[in-house]
Amino acid sequence: MKILLPPSETKRPGGDGAPLDLDALALAGLHAERSAVIDALVALAADEDAARAVLKLSARQLGDIAHNRMLRDAATMPAVDRYTGVLFDALDAATLSTVSRRWLGAHVWIHSAPLGPIGALDPIPAYRLAAGTSLPGVAALRRHWADATTEAIAGEAPPFVLDLRSEAYVALGPVPDSVPSAYVRVVTDDEGGSRALNHFNKKSKGLLVRELAETRPRIVSRRSLRSWADRRGIVLRDGADSGTLELVVSE
Repeated sequence: MKILLPPSETKRPGGDGAPLDLDALALAGLHAERSAVIDALVALAADEDAARAVLKLSARQLGDIAHNRMLRDAATMPAVDRYTGVLFDALDAATLSTVSRRWLGAHVWIHSAPLGPIGALDPIPAYRLAAGTSLPGVAALRRHWADATTEAIAGEAPPFVLDLRSEAYVALGPVPDSVPSAYVRVVTDDEGGSRALNHFNKKSKGLLVRELAETRPRIVSRRSLRSWADRRGIVLRDGADSGTLELVVSE
C-alpha cells in the first residue's frame, strides 16, 4: 500500500541534511518536472516584489522568498518532519519508533507542489509554493504535474493507494485507473445525517496514518484496509461512490 498525504503550508525551518538531491527522491521519473519548478522558484526569488505578488505573501512572510532563493543549497530534513500544521502535528512522526518511521518511508508519499509526491523520509528544504500558484516560466501547476505524476504512480504499480490529499493536490496528480485506490473523506454522523468536517479532517487523517505506522499492517486492497480498521475500532465505510471511503469520527 501507498498513502498519499497533502503537504502543509507551514514548515519547520532549518535542518542538518545535505542540500536537495532530486535524484534521491521517490518517483525518480519526475526529475525533469521537479527541476523545472525549482528553477522557476529560484529565478522568481531574485525579484522580491514579483515573488511577493506571485506567492501572495504578507510582509511577515517575506522570509519564505529567501527559502525559495536557497532551494538548491539549503539544509534539508525528512519531509515528514519538515511539515507542521494540524495533520502533521497529529501524526507526530518525531515520536514514532525507528521501525515505524521506516514504515512511513516505505509507504507514505507527501504531495509537494514544487516536487510532486515525495517519500515521507525524503530530505527536503523549506520552501513556499501552493498548489494553485501560477509560476512565471512554467505551465499552470495542474498541467505541469498531472499527467507526469499519474504516469509515475502507474509505473510504481502499488497494489493499493489510500488517497488522503485535498482536492487541490489530487488535481496535481490523480491516481491512475490502473491502480486500485480509495479517496478518504472525514465525516461525522448526527441527527441530520453525515456531514464533512474541516479541522477534524486533517487531525483525523494524521491520527489514522500514525495508527497505521504503529501497527504496520500488510494492506494490499480496500478490503484488507477495512478489515484492519475494524480490528482497531476505526470506522471506515464505503462512501457515496465506489472510489471513496468515509472515515467516521466524533467532533
